[in-house]
Amino acid sequence: MTTNNRINSITIVGGGSAGWMAATALATYLGKGASIRLIESEEIGIVGVGEASVPHIRLFNGQWLGIDEAEFVKRTQGTIKLGIQFNDWGRIGDSYIHGFGAIGRAMGPLPFHQFWLKLFHSGRAAPIGAYTPQTVMAPQGKFAPRDHNAAPGSPLADIAYAYHFDATLYARYLRELAEQRGVQRIEGKIVSVQQRADDGYIESVTLESGQVVDGELFIDCSGFRGLLIEQTLKTGYVDWSHWLPCDSALAVPSASVDPITPYTRASAQKAGWQWRIPLQHRIGNGYVYSSKYISDDEAAATLLANLDSEALGEPRQLRFTTGMRRKFWNKNVVALGLASGFLEPLESTSIYLAQSGITRLLSMFPHRDFNPLLMERYNQESAFEYERVRDFLILHYNATERNDTPFWDYCRTMPIPDSLREAVDLFRADGRYFRNGDDFFALPSWVQVMLGQRIVPQSYHPIVDEMPEAKIIEQVEGMERMLAHAVAAMPTHQEWINRYWKAPAP
Repeated sequence: MTTNNRINSITIVGGGSAGWMAATALATYLGKGASIRLIESEEIGIVGVGEASVPHIRLFNGQWLGIDEAEFVKRTQGTIKLGIQFNDWGRIGDSYIHGFGAIGRAMGPLPFHQFWLKLFHSGRAAPIGAYTPQTVMAPQGKFAPRDHNAAPGSPLADIAYAYHFDATLYARYLRELAEQRGVQRIEGKIVSVQQRADDGYIESVTLESGQVVDGELFIDCSGFRGLLIEQTLKTGYVDWSHWLPCDSALAVPSASVDPITPYTRASAQKAGWQWRIPLQHRIGNGYVYSSKYISDDEAAATLLANLDSEALGEPRQLRFTTGMRRKFWNKNVVALGLASGFLEPLESTSIYLAQSGITRLLSMFPHRDFNPLLMERYNQESAFEYERVRDFLILHYNATERNDTPFWDYCRTMPIPDSLREAVDLFRADGRYFRNGDDFFALPSWVQVMLGQRIVPQSYHPIVDEMPEAKIIEQVEGMERMLAHAVAAMPTHQEWINRYWKAPAP
């Protein structure tokens, strides 16, 4: 890159986890070649309820930012997340776990669940959760990152997991790292934005104090407001609330309960769902709901009535519109986090989508002339990712037999995107699912949720009948026995935390 065409000045608007993740990553990979400044105000609160993640965070934190895992967990009051337990979604009384990692072990060209289906249809196989390490470990409260005795290729050789953590503490920790790596933090509220007269690119922002902060590239991490991407550039928004009708959330912490469970819980309620995220020092709880079908007061009462322990405050309310910006990168502004769009935290994708946007920006990092082809590709990939996550979330609501409330009746009968309808119809026929490009959720996720919500394939792949049935039984039963034996020998999640990752009392 010639120095005269290199971006030398980057301004990040807004802190929180999205802003400080971006600042840390940009400082790590742009080195001293660019001045990076982050503007945030102590007076403007952050949403800070995003406390569950997906396994990608281990790659982002560890390999890309060089963060020590034990230090991260201790600094953020973290715990392990092996998956999400979904209660009452298909029917009231149903429960299944969407666990991370592969289901069983593929046999030849076919995934394990195809062979399992043949036995399941004839009543000779356990539920699908018996064949994934995470879904065996989670309800027993067990955890180990790997079984050192596992053979290469075994599902126990490297167990996929993520974390529950305090998002505010994560942002604080990242701020320390970012500042050590050269990022300058500027305290203040932005009162005006200046644009270039000829092309509308952002030139600078002015703070309440009168300070003017310029930049060549601006990162908008200003939350739902979208100060630059929307309020200034009028980018536009794609509204998906007809498919994802929840528009409100109430969040409240409650006292910690032992033992700490290594999974998130998502329990369907009459007009939405309630989350439970266990940290070391407290439990994060919330009710995501549709204000069309329940009042705020009744939602708050439902939330408080379903806590495992004493509430540590009053429920805090959020309003949102599910959807995404028409462009994630517009002119010289890239939106990240809530400024780029909002998909409810049903599958804990918020932190991931911000991290994915950051790594995409690094891979497509522009020169000062802002090649429009780069921007277009960034927007295409970001929109594709949001749309595929959207479809996976819609699946949870639409794949239900519940008709006990107007909310669930609407979800069960609403028209769904063609892309999702095709995926469901293919799976319902004979258990096939085809990953679409770089779709974030892979085959095991779709299989677990569809089966968990009573979409049971009518048949299975024709090649399955070519394998001797005795061989199929041996493989399927052997996998169940092996996992049961290995998990029984593991330490509990609580023991693991106490031994390696115990956080100091807050």
